[in-house]
Amino acid sequence: MEIFLVLAALLLIILGIVGSFLPILPGPLTSWAGLLVLDFTDGVEMSQTFLIATLVFAIFIYILDYIIPAIGTKRFGGSKAGMIGTTLGLIIGILSPIPFGIIIGPFIGALIGEMIHRNDIDKALKAAFGSFLGFIASTFMKFVVAIIYLGFFIVKLSQHNTAWY
Repeated sequence: MEIFLVLAALLLIILGIVGSFLPILPGPLTSWAGLLVLDFTDGVEMSQTFLIATLVFAIFIYILDYIIPAIGTKRFGGSKAGMIGTTLGLIIGILSPIPFGIIIGPFIGALIGEMIHRNDIDKALKAAFGSFLGFIASTFMKFVVAIIYLGFFIVKLSQHNTAWY
């Protein structure tokens, strides 16, 4: 049972890292769920304070994930259409076989979204750039938190003090 819980926790941690890039999965929250599952194993000790603090931080990052791209888009004069375009461009960029699709997709998506919303290429480029910067900042922030949670997982697992059988 211990090995199953550790593998399930590791899977959740990995999904959390992947979720940092995919808008479908809440990256840090999924990684936190991995820490919670690891806590259920015998011999791995995590305090309630640690679990609550990491949960609160994961929720805070989850909320910021929606605010940061909006701030970037608004600061550069973008619209909701640009934000929707960024998300759709990300999904298409991930699924497409082109190199750097995960980076190019959100920018092109934001640009198309802004061009649909307004027909001014200069304003659309500026807004697409803002949306893209917000997306990159948000993704980087989620990735860093998910990697930190992976570090917590490794440290806590290395301190495991019972037999694996």
